[in-house]
Amino acid sequence: MAKKKKVRRFYDYSLLFCVIFLMAFGLVMIYSASSYTAQLTQKGDSTYFLKRQFMIAVGGLLVAIIISKMDYRWFQKLSMLGYLLSYVLMVAVTFVGKEINGKKRWLGVGMFSFQPTEFAKVALIVFLAAYVVKHVNKLNTWKGMIQMMLLAFPIAAIVGLNNLSSGVIILGIAVVMLFVACKRYAIFLCSGVGAFALIFTAQFWEPFLEKMNILHAYQMKRIHVWLDPTQYAQEGGYQVLQGLYAIGSGGLFGKGLGESIQKLGFVPEAQNDMIFSIICEELGLFGAVSVILIFMFMIYRCMVIANNAPDLFGAMLVVGVMAHIAIQVILNIAVVTNTIPNTGITLPFISYGGTSVLFLMIEMGLVLSVSNQIKLERA
Repeated sequence: MAKKKKVRRFYDYSLLFCVIFLMAFGLVMIYSASSYTAQLTQKGDSTYFLKRQFMIAVGGLLVAIIISKMDYRWFQKLSMLGYLLSYVLMVAVTFVGKEINGKKRWLGVGMFSFQPTEFAKVALIVFLAAYVVKHVNKLNTWKGMIQMMLLAFPIAAIVGLNNLSSGVIILGIAVVMLFVACKRYAIFLCSGVGAFALIFTAQFWEPFLEKMNILHAYQMKRIHVWLDPTQYAQEGGYQVLQGLYAIGSGGLFGKGLGESIQKLGFVPEAQNDMIFSIICEELGLFGAVSVILIFMFMIYRCMVIANNAPDLFGAMLVVGVMAHIAIQVILNIAVVTNTIPNTGITLPFISYGGTSVLFLMIEMGLVLSVSNQIKLERA
């Protein structure tokens, strides 16, 4: 009689360790970037931002591990509910959201608050993955492609009105998931070329956008700053210029961990969106490239899991998460280096921000859950 093959489940520990390393590195850089500011603004507590981020990181890691041990297919049943709830939360934040730094982006009760935009990203990934499973045969037609994008566009538009960068990310996630699900690659190639052409000819479109009131005044100012930061140094270009000074002064190996000069009040909110500039200053080109390579390894592991996923829903879940992380990393680095206008994007797992880290860890839990359902046969 032939021996029965034993089946064991796969679990991507390399991806898990990669996430843990990025979060640990992020904690180190958050302390380095924020200790001076925290000491001045938080009654002498130089570890204020570090302690808050550490608690969220530990909690997020536990949530990710718990989700990774669940069957990800269970979330398929909740996809429609999550999709509709994201609309409710985005409408709610418009009317009853907490206003911080002049912008209503937070919902909360008492001392607890979160950004609904981060929930919307996760909800859309799960919903579109479930949608692809049900309509995979229709996605190779124009009608099917348009229908899928119409499901993503309203939530992207609502989020974009509140936070343009998050709206762009949501739309980007939908485009990548559609690209993987269908076979009409020529359309995406043409669309990509067109998008890049629009970005790099923004200076010619800017007067038209301003005249038609398509963009708000603060968004137009960001385009002006991007095109000529030195001319608008006192009107928004200051942060961009200081970030570029930090990157340029780092050299090949940097000034050394904790030795940044620009974090001493020159780069505003250095522990948030601009933390990559502090990495460049303290660890140099070597440190910056190392961080990018770690993110590339994370994307590679997601690709491996997606290729070996037990079913289409699992594969599309991983593709959505992979797209989210890749787009956000690219946008953050592009903003810091002034390749695109400033959009307020955090660097995943590294920048300070509780809501962002928590929902990113939920996404990584889903990816690890898919990996845990991959069966390996052995004699």
